[in-house]
Amino acid sequence: MGCSKAVIHHKGSLCCQLLLFFIWLSSFQDVMAVQTVFDRSHASSVAELGLANPPTTEFFDPIEISPAVIPNYPNPADEPSQPLYPNFPTRYEPVLTGKCPVNFSTISSLMDKTATDCFQPLAAIVGNVICCPQFSSLIRIFQGLYSFNSDKLVLQNSVANDCFKDIISILASRGANSSIPTLCSINSSNLTGGSCPVKDINTFEKTVNTSTLLEACTTVDPLKECCRPICQHAIMDAALRISGKQLMMNENKNLAGGLNYTDTLSDCKDVVFSYLSRKLSLDAANTAFRILSACKVNKVCPLEFKQPSEVLKACRNVAAPSPSCCSSLNTYMLGIQKQMLITNRQAIICASVFGSMLRKGGVLENVYELCDIDLKDFSVQAEYMQQGCLLRNLPADGIFDNSTGFSFTCDLSDNIAAPWPSSSSVSSLSFCAPEMSLPALPTSETFKNPGSRGGELEFMVPVFSFLVLGTLLY
Repeated sequence: MGCSKAVIHHKGSLCCQLLLFFIWLSSFQDVMAVQTVFDRSHASSVAELGLANPPTTEFFDPIEISPAVIPNYPNPADEPSQPLYPNFPTRYEPVLTGKCPVNFSTISSLMDKTATDCFQPLAAIVGNVICCPQFSSLIRIFQGLYSFNSDKLVLQNSVANDCFKDIISILASRGANSSIPTLCSINSSNLTGGSCPVKDINTFEKTVNTSTLLEACTTVDPLKECCRPICQHAIMDAALRISGKQLMMNENKNLAGGLNYTDTLSDCKDVVFSYLSRKLSLDAANTAFRILSACKVNKVCPLEFKQPSEVLKACRNVAAPSPSCCSSLNTYMLGIQKQMLITNRQAIICASVFGSMLRKGGVLENVYELCDIDLKDFSVQAEYMQQGCLLRNLPADGIFDNSTGFSFTCDLSDNIAAPWPSSSSVSSLSFCAPEMSLPALPTSETFKNPGSRGGELEFMVPVFSFLVLGTLLY
C-alpha cells in the first residue's frame, strides 16, 4: 500500500526521516491489522501549558475509558505467523429509529470526523485522547442542534434515547466502533439535562451573563486555556448560576449537610454546552470543546499500573546497570505498552506515577536511566524499530484515506528520558510557564544496557503500521 508524502513544518526545522514498519492488531472480536500512516502537519511552539493534576474544583467530569473495552492482547507467540492485512470499513445504510426529528445531514462532516476518530479496531487504543473527546463534542453539539428551533436546551428522555441510538447507528455505518457509549461512559441521559433546574433558553439567558460566556468561549486559545482558564471559568460560573448553587453561595447559606450538587453541576454544564452549541458555528464549537477536553485529559495518567512485585524484587538494591533488573522492568513495561496511545504530557505524568510506585517499594536508584526507559516507552509500541508513539498534547484527530490507510500525528519527543521522581509521593507536575517542569533533552546517545530492550521488545504491542516522524515535545 503506497505511502503519501509527509511534510513537517516547525519554525524552519527540516523534514525528519520517515520510518515505515508494520505491526498488526488483534484486540477486538473482528481481528484485523490496519495500515496507519503517522504524519506531522504542523507543530506549535512551547508556550503556556496545562496543569498536570486537576484543580480542586473540577470543571468537567473526567474522560474515563471503561476497562471492559481496553484491548486484552494475547501472547504474541500465539499469533499467526503472517499479519492480517487491512479491512477498511465500507459504508452501509444505518438502521434508524425514525423517531429522532433531526436532519443529520447538517452535521454530516462532524459525524464523519467522529467516526474516523473512533475507527472500529482502534477506538479503545485512542479513546482517551482522540475518540472520546470528539464523541463528547458531537453529543454536545447535537444537543444544541436539536434544540435550535425551540426554547428548550435539552431533549426529553424518550427522544434522547431514540436520537442517541440513531447517532451510534450512523457512526457505526461509517466505520466507528459501536461500543463507543461504553468506552466513553456517555449515554442518552447526557442529552436530557438531568437534574439541572434550568433547561429552557429564556430562563438561561435571564440567569447567565451570556455575553461574557460567549466572549470567553467563542475563540479558545489551545495554549493559554489549560493554564489560565477563561472559557472553563465562564462555563463553571454559568453552571453554578443555573444550578442555584451560586445564589446560595452569594447569600452565605450553610451548605454543609445539604444536597450533593456534583451531579446537578455536571448536568448544568451539559446545558451550558448546549447553549454554546446554539450560538457558535459547528467548527468553532467543536474546536472549543476539543481544546477543553485536551486540558482535561492531559492532567492525569490514563494507564493502569499493576503491582510491580517482580520489578521491586529485581531492582530494589541495584546501583548500576543490571540485566535482571532491566529485563524485569522491560517485561513489566510490555504490559503498559499494550494499553493505549497517550500524549507526551500524559507520558511525563505516567512516568512519575510509576516511578513513585517503585520508590515506595524500595527502588531508590533511577532505573529509568539505568535501563534506558524513555517517555515513549509508556505508550503503544511498534514492533520493528521498537518505537513508541506519543501524541501531542493538543487536540488530535485520526485521518482515514482509502489509499494511504489510517493516520495520526505521532510525536516521538526525540527519545526524551522518562523523569524519575524525587520521592515516593506523587507530587503535582506543572507544565505552565514560568513554573514549567520538563525533562531535559538527552545530550548524547544513551548506551544500551544488558537486559534493556533487546529481543524482548520484538513482539511489542500488535497494533498497526505507521510512518513516524521524530519531533519536538511540543
